[in-house]
Amino acid sequence: MNAPRLVVSDAEKLACFDVLHELRPSLKRETFLDDLQRLGREGYALAAVWDGDVVRAVAGFRPMEMFSTGKILYVDDLVTAESHRSHGFGSELLRFLEAHAATLGCKYLELDSGVKRLAAHRFYRREGLEEVALHFSIPLGDTKKWKEL
Repeated sequence: MNAPRLVVSDAEKLACFDVLHELRPSLKRETFLDDLQRLGREGYALAAVWDGDVVRAVAGFRPMEMFSTGKILYVDDLVTAESHRSHGFGSELLRFLEAHAATLGCKYLELDSGVKRLAAHRFYRREGLEEVALHFSIPLGDTKKWKEL
């Protein structure tokens, strides 16, 4: 396993697509780079763990600041390829994100997880994340998005 690292080049970003697509099936390969560029204007970035030249785990994240917490690193997406779960890739990526957050001066690493993602919840608890809030939402249009959370 290679050490996790920030994803920089377009080739690296495209290499992350299949794993990220497992979590976010609405993503489209043909618009993926444009989507990343658009989100990047809001600070979104990718980090990944490679096994040789194959991506095994991907995280999408962004620094944020809120009155309630101060500066945080918010993790939008965190996924390990289904065929390679329980091999330490997700843990390695989470440790990388924690260290990266510290270098940015963040006070917390935070994420939301869909209420039905019980395996992910077990993983987050095992990795030391705590449930500290409830996230509430109301659809303002297409409610199919909720099915992906």
